[in-house]
Amino acid sequence: METFINIALFSMLAATALSVVRTRSLFAIVALSGVFSLLSALLFITWDAVDVAFTEAAVGAGISTVLMLGTLALTSRAEKTSHKSNIIPLLAVILTGAAMIYGTLDMPNFGSADTPVQTHVGPDYLKQIPEDIDVPNAVTAILASYRGYDTLGETAVVFTAGIGVLMLISGLRRRRRTGVTGKDVDDTKETT
Repeated sequence: METFINIALFSMLAATALSVVRTRSLFAIVALSGVFSLLSALLFITWDAVDVAFTEAAVGAGISTVLMLGTLALTSRAEKTSHKSNIIPLLAVILTGAAMIYGTLDMPNFGSADTPVQTHVGPDYLKQIPEDIDVPNAVTAILASYRGYDTLGETAVVFTAGIGVLMLISGLRRRRRTGVTGKDVDDTKETT
């Protein structure tokens, strides 16, 4: 049953990704990106990575979608047509994908018990958690204690990116208001 669910989620992810690539409406692309993030979160749940699923749902489907919709309110609703050939970017993506697949050929099987993380790192963490911090959930203990600075750094990066996007949006809003003359236009006054 779990294999069927994984195959169904992968199929929906692939269909959503193809829809994003083929769609020209920017609003539809934003909505489909949110759907892609939610499907990714569901896939992480089936892999028992609930913490990663929660982060993907909150950041990917939540915050990113809101920021993209805010940006979309200040820009055009449709993608401008490109007169350039798409063959070079397509070849770059195919070559990058082939290199990534080639790099994973010698990896151990998913969930294999003889991987380095299962034989060295994992048992040490599970042994030390009750002695060091006495937190019952191993994932929470690792993220909050052993990797606390890393988690703080990730939070700072996401916060900085959000502030940067908000600054870009406010600059775009100012440029739209100034118009061709370069003078500020009061939004509250009606023009006749």
